[in-house]
Amino acid sequence: MDRSDSLPLVGVVALQGAAAEHVAAFRRVGARAVEVRTPADLDGVDAVALPGGESTTMSHLLGTSGLFDALSERLADGLPAFGTCAGMILLAAEVLDGRPDQRCFGAIDISVRRNAFGRQVASFEADLATDGLDEPFHAVFIRAPWVERTGDGVEVLAEIRPVVNSSGTGKPALVPVLCRSGPILVSSFHPELTVDDRIHRIFLAMVGASRDH
Repeated sequence: MDRSDSLPLVGVVALQGAAAEHVAAFRRVGARAVEVRTPADLDGVDAVALPGGESTTMSHLLGTSGLFDALSERLADGLPAFGTCAGMILLAAEVLDGRPDQRCFGAIDISVRRNAFGRQVASFEADLATDGLDEPFHAVFIRAPWVERTGDGVEVLAEIRPVVNSSGTGKPALVPVLCRSGPILVSSFHPELTVDDRIHRIFLAMVGASRDH
């Protein structure tokens, strides 16, 4: 048997957004990775990644491609998933300011706010103290969401103090930007746009733990 066949296979949803960057990152950390555009592309994958992009557009394309229902079934069966930025919005249980027709998978019990840090001109980078990492992670935030509520069983791995809070008044509180629950990992930022693959390694370890069970 080819040794590569024993490596976990990660399917990266490639309807819109930074899919190629995720594929490259997963391959660098020792996984196989393929782009997913149709329900058939999910066959045989051990995990899935939903990249950054535009969440309403991605939600629409997931529906028209038939991927939404197929992926929803796999997630309900315990498929590990990693969502970054728009991907985090799609995996969340609640989008506080989403469009009425926007669909989410409800794979992790969090409430998120889209574009919470501001529009494209408010994009920024920051060093995040991250649970499980010895050194801060240099994170790229682009029209990023943040988490306003975490449910039972959701572990917050990184937080940041925004320039303003959601109401625009008072002293800003720390907001979660990297969360984990069961086989689901979500981030407000774009680890796929850096050369630091440690967040992808965290997810790959989660995939390995899921395969062992």
